Amino acid sequence: MLLNCDPNDREGSMNLVEDLTMNANQVQQQILHEILTQNADTEYLKGFLSSGDHFLRELFKKKVPIVNYEDIKPHIERIANGEPSQIISAQPITELLTSSGTSGGQPKWMPSTAEELDRKTFLYNLLVPVMNQYVDGLDQGKGMYLLFIKPEIKTPSGLMARPVLTSYYKSSNFRNRPFNRFNVYTSPDETILCPDNKQSMYCQLLCGLIQRDEVLRVGAVFASALLRAIKFMEDHWQELCSNIRTGHVSEWITESSCRNAVLDILRQPNPELADLIEFECKEKSWEEIIKRVWPRTKYIDVIVTGSMAQYIPTLDFYSGGLPLVSTMYASSECYFGINLNPLSEPSSVSYTLLPNMAYFEFLPVNKNQEEEVEGVVPPNLNSAEMNCSKKEDKEAGEEKGEAVDLIQVKPGHYYELIVTTFTGLYRYRVGDILMVTGFHNNAPQFRFVHRQNVVLSIDTDKTNEEDLLRAVTEAKQLLDPLGFLLTEYTSYADTSSIPGHYVLFWELKARRMRRGDLDEQLPEVMEECCSTVEESLDSVYRRCRSKDKSIGPLEIRVVRHGGFDALMDFCVSQGSSVNQYKTPRCVKSGEAIKILDSRVMGRFMSNRTPSWEPYRMGSSKN
Repeated sequence: MLLNCDPNDREGSMNLVEDLTMNANQVQQQILHEILTQNADTEYLKGFLSSGDHFLRELFKKKVPIVNYEDIKPHIERIANGEPSQIISAQPITELLTSSGTSGGQPKWMPSTAEELDRKTFLYNLLVPVMNQYVDGLDQGKGMYLLFIKPEIKTPSGLMARPVLTSYYKSSNFRNRPFNRFNVYTSPDETILCPDNKQSMYCQLLCGLIQRDEVLRVGAVFASALLRAIKFMEDHWQELCSNIRTGHVSEWITESSCRNAVLDILRQPNPELADLIEFECKEKSWEEIIKRVWPRTKYIDVIVTGSMAQYIPTLDFYSGGLPLVSTMYASSECYFGINLNPLSEPSSVSYTLLPNMAYFEFLPVNKNQEEEVEGVVPPNLNSAEMNCSKKEDKEAGEEKGEAVDLIQVKPGHYYELIVTTFTGLYRYRVGDILMVTGFHNNAPQFRFVHRQNVVLSIDTDKTNEEDLLRAVTEAKQLLDPLGFLLTEYTSYADTSSIPGHYVLFWELKARRMRRGDLDEQLPEVMEECCSTVEESLDSVYRRCRSKDKSIGPLEIRVVRHGGFDALMDFCVSQGSSVNQYKTPRCVKSGEAIKILDSRVMGRFMSNRTPSWEPYRMGSSKN
């Protein structure tokens, strides 16, 4: 079911959304039938289904197992090495999309097809008609969006492996997109597609400043990327103003297509505009800088759900409280749905999963566990309703952990998302934990709670407890020659500066009496510990640190003896059980961080960037 959407036709687009959500169950059945019929002869499905089984949803759910990436990785690697797409997909696999999640330190590779790119374009085209219902006049100006491509590699089969957004921006669907009067960018495509991120950032900001009077919305994909752009402008505003004043682009902008695209917009000196921007940027405080530099801005378009919620206060500071809009929910595996109430508060954002994007299932997750971890309470549900929903769980058989269909989920309940796609993923665990907040017609709406097992995230990195333990274990060995033992550790993502960085709290114990000169050696060893942790983290983290510069140097803060006892006392005072208490490997409570910070006796930073290069088949380090 491949649908078309005209973004200039608001009424037609919204009618399409109403039809899809009203008939969610029928659409889901049709989608599964199409996927299984199309891919019935693939090697993967033939391993589970007999002839005719693919017509029955019950047999599909009974015979085809729920899998994770490690289960399907061998099939994808075979395709990457040159074997036919028919292993998992009847349609040719045209590229592999690198996920920000990791597997054994390597990026996950998700199969994609030409048709899937059209399906993603359909969802993008729906975003503007939805926004037009809430914000008038978007056709009277432009959007200043900071969009970037990331490194890509060629697999042995010739397929490109790249991040999903890089795939979209490089596609003909994006580059040859029809004119949409509601969605005109200040950034020429050449600046977005510039392979040098620094030149790309500079040129996109320069174009946005030149066209400041036309900017109606400011955005990026993630909140972290927009804040990084603001910090970049804070460091380069004098040079940007000089370019505008003289009508010339800085000589270090050497990427020719990017440079020429900017010159087409710059055209002539504009000292008046340069003076105006300079006046705002030279102020000591950059509070409300977005409103001051781009005064017609109606909202900020960035993802602020999940781990990006940590950036909301900083965005409010720079934007002066402009609405923060999270428009869509997507991943490398599949594009899922949209936010039909885009001006809702970030804490209330719910996404409506569009039933034509893939076949969705939901694995029930223990609510008590999720509430304990996240400290969340389902909106609009009182305690009596919560008790009732728990009873319904048992009646529905959810305590058995059986996956349920899209229309069978219940408000207030938590689920792990499972997808079956047209591209060769069958009952695949995405790893996202969602909570049902309600329904739009017959389609459920979900709040993104968190990525399963992820404890640290600054940008597109996702570090879980196992990753962190492995890295800390590698680093703490450096302490052995000095006679120190690492007794406890925890961490948090510090986003108080731009870019943010990982902070680890370590408590050390001396194995024996130390000579006086050993304390002098400790700072150097601790700095090396910071670098060793970074080298031991996965490819996505190291790319963000080394290539993208979207994460700052890792920091270890050594706390004095008893620091983690104080943390335990605090957690117990908040309701944790003394008998069952385990040190959290990531702390998110501001009070908990203050408790540890008040006991810090030494701070150490990584003094070099970790190594990184695009992953190659057969390489053990990437």
